[in-house]
Amino acid sequence: MGPDLDETDIEILRRLEETNDKNLEELSNELGLSKSAVHYRVNNLKENDVITEISANIDPHTLGLDMLIVTEVSVSHESGYAEEIGDSLTAIDGVNQVYYMMGDVDFIVISRVQNHDQMHALIDDIVEIDGVNETSSQFVIQELQTGDRLLDNTSGGMIDEILD
Repeated sequence: MGPDLDETDIEILRRLEETNDKNLEELSNELGLSKSAVHYRVNNLKENDVITEISANIDPHTLGLDMLIVTEVSVSHESGYAEEIGDSLTAIDGVNQVYYMMGDVDFIVISRVQNHDQMHALIDDIVEIDGVNETSSQFVIQELQTGDRLLDNTSGGMIDEILD
């Protein structure tokens, strides 16, 4: 299991997920802790790889990246294929997420592009990877829930498991 967390750690994580531009003073005031205590806890969360990065959330639509594509990729199963093909998929421009799967599909690729020409080029790049046998792409019509706010979608029971 992961590092030993308590309720305060969970609250720090929850508040950092809400907005990544909170400073130590704001966190300190919100949590009723000293700045040095919050600093120590945040550093500890980073050192234990609970917090992997602090970054800005960019609305892709403001950049014209309105086409969200989910592509299923089936491949030839040869020694080392998962790592090699996975690396090739992640290197393609427009690819945001790659998942190695178990089941009927080997990889799921989530991509964003601005137009049909970019979409066509992206799919061509996937198909050209040595070992890729078949792809099937779906295009998102409407994004109902997006983002990486993990704790917003974590039940109280799951939080209890984390704390135990």
